[in-house]
Amino acid sequence: MTSDLDIFVGNTTLIDEEVYQLWLDGYTVSEAVSRRLRGGLLERSGTSVSVLQSDTRDHFRTFQMLERLLHSPPRLCQQLLFQIPPPRQAALIQGYYAFEPALARELLGKKLSKGTKKELDEVSARTGLSLRACRRQFDNFKRVFKAVEELKGPLAELIQQHFLLPPPLARDYAAIVFFANSRFETGKRRLQFLSFGDLAACAQHMMGHWTQGAMTPEAAEPDGDVPRSFLQDLKELKVLVSDKDLLDQHKSLVCSALRGKISVYNEMETNFKVLDPCRSDHWSLGDLRLFLGSYTTAPRALGGFRHQLLWERYMAGISACLLRMYHE
Repeated sequence: MTSDLDIFVGNTTLIDEEVYQLWLDGYTVSEAVSRRLRGGLLERSGTSVSVLQSDTRDHFRTFQMLERLLHSPPRLCQQLLFQIPPPRQAALIQGYYAFEPALARELLGKKLSKGTKKELDEVSARTGLSLRACRRQFDNFKRVFKAVEELKGPLAELIQQHFLLPPPLARDYAAIVFFANSRFETGKRRLQFLSFGDLAACAQHMMGHWTQGAMTPEAAEPDGDVPRSFLQDLKELKVLVSDKDLLDQHKSLVCSALRGKISVYNEMETNFKVLDPCRSDHWSLGDLRLFLGSYTTAPRALGGFRHQLLWERYMAGISACLLRMYHE
């Protein structure tokens, strides 16, 4: 009696996407097994609980060995120990560096230090994310920040190059690095209605108008470094609000330019501010665009104002951010 036996031998590392996500979410092996059981895996696969436990433990062990390579994604692509097809490598990297916008919003603008990391217990409670997941994502933010903080060039491209992230995710990390480096105060009460997506878009606008790359004609793209000289020069713009004569002239010029052109003229004349009155009085996006345009160009006619180019660069970034905030 003879029998035929077909044997296939391979060394491709098997990755279960569902188990990988459970690991990324910070579950322990036993917690992951419980969730897989509740998902009906036992019934679908016809296996036993002990086999499911062994399978989950084996996957977790693989992910833990891969993690040191995920800290430097190019190493994952160059190593030969784990035979993982390139598309799956990309998925592993993207999954590992993906983050929850709610967590990023909590940490945006804060220093990525040990002190901030100690606050993750509270952040975990507020966001509903596991502490393990919060720590992994925080460590990713810090790792990316450290990798590019001394480099020159387009910030998102540098991050994409060093961490092999897709462009949208690299741009989000660029926003995190930009706010961490510039220390803009995004936690103020009046800004709480803004999501991470809103502030990330604002970061792109500010990098596009205020950074060293944006101000240097020969630079191909803006980077994430706001020159200290620019920030110091902004103090000169306070004259538009501290000098009552210039403030009144500025308001008069804007009102004259917009009389009969916007539907909220009376509200604008009464409360010569920007975002809060615009939202409460329900300005249209068109009215806001007209107001910001006139507000930016009006100082050209002010005899005692000598910082028009600086003012227009500043307002270019501010206007783009305000339009984004108001549109949302």
